[in-house]
Amino acid sequence: MNRNRLPDGLCRTVLREGVRPTRFVLVISIAEQRMALYERERELDREPADEPGGGKQAGRRFPAYGSREQFRVSTSRFGAGQEMHSNRTPLGLHRIARKLGGGYPIGTVFKSRRPIGFTAEGQLRPEIVHRILWLEGLEPGRNRGGNVDTFARYVYIHGFGDETTLGRPQSRGCVHLSASDLLPLYDRLPAGTLVWIAER
Repeated sequence: MNRNRLPDGLCRTVLREGVRPTRFVLVISIAEQRMALYERERELDREPADEPGGGKQAGRRFPAYGSREQFRVSTSRFGAGQEMHSNRTPLGLHRIARKLGGGYPIGTVFKSRRPIGFTAEGQLRPEIVHRILWLEGLEPGRNRGGNVDTFARYVYIHGFGDETTLGRPQSRGCVHLSASDLLPLYDRLPAGTLVWIAER
């Protein structure tokens, strides 16, 4: 496993928001149209207490992560942005709030998160297929609450009917992923897994 570090901005945001680091972290680069999967290399360490028998225990250190895999993705053709109805891919710290589509055959087409058919039935460019990882923002005022709420904007990581578009911006805010990458990630990543989306 490579010992690539997580982005500094991600680490600072996790600590600022008081979010517990998860075993896996997904890091999405809009500029590179890439997503990297990181896995924690060891459990959270704790600093020793200031004084034996009393003293305040210092905060946790950030755990070490290593980069495991990288995937081609497609983010919004309208660029990055937080606002409702902008069709842009939101930035910042998120988590996988819900997983949808488990148990359905590959090629299942979803509309409003419900299965409506299969790609093999000739549906024209199905927008959402295979599986859905529904994202929730964790930064109030940036991607959580009000007019910038990622969850209320229905932003997902999901399959897309035309995988030839992967590697360039094409979506309307979501993150597209190939079936061959999405299905194993869906099975491996639990709900709550952290997701960091950055322009670079």
